[in-house]
Amino acid sequence: MERVVKAYFGLKRIKKDRPSDLDYARCLREHLTERERITLYDRFKCGDTPFDALMRRVVLRSLLKNCGHDISISSFVTFTHLDTMEIDDGVFIGPYAMLQGRHDGYCIIGSKVWIGPYVFLDARALTIEDHVGIGPGAKVLGSTHTGIPLNKPVIQTDLVIKPVKICRGSDIGVNAVILPGVTIGAGSVVGAGSVVTRDVPPKTVVAGVPAEILKKR
Repeated sequence: MERVVKAYFGLKRIKKDRPSDLDYARCLREHLTERERITLYDRFKCGDTPFDALMRRVVLRSLLKNCGHDISISSFVTFTHLDTMEIDDGVFIGPYAMLQGRHDGYCIIGSKVWIGPYVFLDARALTIEDHVGIGPGAKVLGSTHTGIPLNKPVIQTDLVIKPVKICRGSDIGVNAVILPGVTIGAGSVVGAGSVVTRDVPPKTVVAGVPAEILKKR
């Protein structure tokens, strides 16, 4: 029998990080190199104790371009180019997620964003606004190879990086794929397993391969 329950994550209040945690992150930034801080993060990456979670949050604060309060980073989450990423208050990132940045790129994640387990984010030109949910196994892609010249393997040809934007309050279903250059409008829903190849208008439900508009919300 189905039942309706409160959305715990969406309604939770943000707790300010303790001053001691902020001081420790500042100390790490001042006294350790970036490589040393990444190594320290890796030391706690696989643990599932409260102390491991605390250390992941503190070390990430020392590495990120900007870091909000009360973020939750699960075990086995992988990042590259953390210095290009901004993560706002109350963000949750589930186990085995991967955020792949680029040295000259950007990734901006708004407040109270929920990123499920096994999500892959091509975070080289990515904006995720506040109150977005990204279901387990979803993938957000941000680049394609030109495939030119034809006499080269595709993987050796230049990359075209196309910004992706997931607007406020939208929801991305389990195992959905968002292709490069796409904008998901505010308050929209992408169905599970969909492949989104073009922009989705605000407050619209899409699904399918390729994703098509089903209805307005």
